[in-house]
Order: sequence, then C-alpha cells, then structure tokens
Amino acid sequence: MNGSSQEIHVIGIDASGFQSLSFPLQELILSAERIAAPSRILNSLPKWWASLNKNNPIPELVSSDKTSELISLLDKKDKKTILLASGDPLWFGIGRLLVEKIPKERLFFYPSPTSLQLAFARLGRPWQDASWISLHGRDPIPLAKRLQQRPNSLIILTEPKREGAQEVQTFLRSSGLERSYEFWIFERLGHPKERIIKVQPNQDLPKDLNPLHLVALIKQENQISDKEALPLFGIDDGVFKQYHDRPGLMTKKEVRIKLLADLELPEKGVLWDICAGVGSIGLEALRIRPQLKLLSVDQRVGSKELIKINASRLGVKPTAIYESEALRILRNKSLPSSLSSPDRVLLGGGGSSRIAILQEVLQYLNPGGIVVIPLSTLQAIPKMEEIFNSIDCLLSISQLQSYRGVPLSDGTRFTPMNPVFIIKSQLK
Repeated sequence: MNGSSQEIHVIGIDASGFQSLSFPLQELILSAERIAAPSRILNSLPKWWASLNKNNPIPELVSSDKTSELISLLDKKDKKTILLASGDPLWFGIGRLLVEKIPKERLFFYPSPTSLQLAFARLGRPWQDASWISLHGRDPIPLAKRLQQRPNSLIILTEPKREGAQEVQTFLRSSGLERSYEFWIFERLGHPKERIIKVQPNQDLPKDLNPLHLVALIKQENQISDKEALPLFGIDDGVFKQYHDRPGLMTKKEVRIKLLADLELPEKGVLWDICAGVGSIGLEALRIRPQLKLLSVDQRVGSKELIKINASRLGVKPTAIYESEALRILRNKSLPSSLSSPDRVLLGGGGSSRIAILQEVLQYLNPGGIVVIPLSTLQAIPKMEEIFNSIDCLLSISQLQSYRGVPLSDGTRFTPMNPVFIIKSQLK
C-alpha cells in the first residue's frame, strides 16, 4: 500500500478524524510527500501528524477546495500524493470529478462510512429500502416530487448555504405530510460532539444547528388524535393510509375538492365509489353528508382493510366495502337492495374495463343521478363522450391543473401536479 508518485490514493475520513482510520491507512498517509484535503481536514492534520511522526517533517499540504487547481497539481506526478476527503469520496464527493479527469489506473479509493450509513446506524434501522436526495447546489424542486412518491425513508443532504433542515421542514408542511414522517436531524455524524435531534410535528427547529447536518424522514403511521379537528373536506393527503407498494397512489387533495363539488352530494341517498383506491373521496363525502349510504369498491388486494382504516381515521363508516372487480359485482347484480340504486357515482379508475363499468353503472343510476369520472389522459374522453351523448343527460367536461407552492431562498416556486380531466354527467 506504499504507492508511488504515479498513484493517487483517495482516503475517506469521517468526522471522528484520522484516529478512526485503520493502521495501514494511517501508515499510508504518513508516507505521503504531499497531502491534499479540504481546508477543514487540513487544519486538524498537523496535530495528528506530530503525535505519531515527530521525527519526520510534515509534507506539503495543499487545499483541495479549488478543484481546477487540484487537478493540475495531480497531473504533475512529481510527488507521492494522498488525497483526503469526507466519508466515501465516490458518494457525492470528489471521486466523481477525479474519475472524469484522471486515468482510472492511477486512482485508488478507500471509503469511510457515508453519512447515510452512519445515520441509519444511529437509528438502528436497516437502510436497504432507503431513498436519498442531495440539495447541495441543486434546485430543491425534486424534493417536492420525491415526497409525492411517499418513500418509506428518505435521507436529504441539505444545502448549508440555504436553510438546511428548515427548507426540508417547509417542504414537508406544504405537502401536508408533516405527521406522516418522523423528522430526524443529524449533526456532525461521527464527531465526538455529534448531535441527533428528533423534531415533533409543529415543533420549531433548534436555532443553533450546525451547518454540517442532514435530515432523515422515516414514514410512520399517522395517528389522528382528534377526528373532529380535521377539516370537513379537503383533508391533507398525509392523513390517509396508503398502499405500501404504491405510495402516492391516491387522489390528491386539490382534485378531491373538485370531485366532491361536482358530485353535488344530496343530504340523503346512495353514493358509489367505484375503483375507490384508499377510499378518500367517498369517506370525505360521508363527513359532508353523514346520512349518505356509501358503497366502496376496489379490486386491489388489501383494499377493504385499507378503506376501513381510513374510515376509522376520519370517524365515518361506509355502508359496504367490496374487495372485488366492479364489473363482476355489477353484472352479477349481487348488491343489497338498499345500495342497488345509486344517486351519485364516482368512477375513479377501471383501466381497460372502465367503459364496460360505465355502461353497467348507467343501468343502475337513478333519474337525476350524477356520474363523475376523473381521467388522467385525453385519449379516454371520446369514447365516454360518445356513450353520454347517446343518452338523455347533461354533460360537462373540464380540466383541473393544480400547482403547489414550494419554498425557495428567494421566494416561492410553483410545481405542477398532474392534470386531471373530469367528466360530469347528470341524467335527466
């Protein structure tokens, strides 16, 4: 491991310093003729060097903060050079630049644990399912998009030059997910004075945060302590329990509000929520009109239990929940008589069976009844329009395009959500 002037040995160091390195790596550093490192690592090197190598003068020390000058220096091949870096140099470190500018046969990497590894080690939690995102010198908008996907765990490498953890907390709140995630802050991981903080929802962040910190978001079950405190409708997305394998697969709050308005919910009657997903629309409808009878239908495995859980969270109770294909139920005419004549129908999916489901629904719908259908693609509209034009009804088609504001250092930027096309038809 002694190396030569042709080789560049890149050694990762965590916050605990040189003494945490293995003996062979310490020996390798002590054999260097030139040592390049970020200024904060260089500042601690002379004291460590003197404690172990009192008889030999310290080698040439060079800051690696200016990467262009560093690459020119490494091209000289005149001295045996050791390059020190933080953590794993190939994970958001200088390694990426080195492999682009220097022949690979000259490079030898020795990583220390990454901040991601250290964070999950401190939590005592496996991290093979973890996602991560870096905000270092990057537009923070991708963070909002990543949160829409509802990752089980997410590490955010914060940007010290902006607001760090505060930026992440603001994003979480603007997404309505503050109660859906444990919020952990890790300061100076590996350093003797490292600090780990768990931030509770609505809690202000410490004002003395060290700039060297990262944030971990760990998904948790959202406990609703006071159902009556929830809004009547337009409930935050994070209140609803969702599918583990398809997080984010639910109708977002902005769309729910529009669909509930288009349904023109009567005080009494029967509402069908077909392809109900997590049940959000039908369950919110019961909060608005508690005397409605709600039939929720979805074919995904586990949908019945999921809708029950969300009903409990909202303090409402559907009349019936079917975990089955909607088309099979409608064609078999197996519904109880109290639910067989709907006044309102929301058809939220169905895929290739959607047209057939709609045709069956129209045979059950009461006179004056309303069908509302949200669509994600334009191509689905013409066939449905053809069906409604063949019957006596009032038809309207609209498009909903929503944006959510996300904070930036200089103000607010609006990130678009997927557009939704909405068909509304009322039988005469």
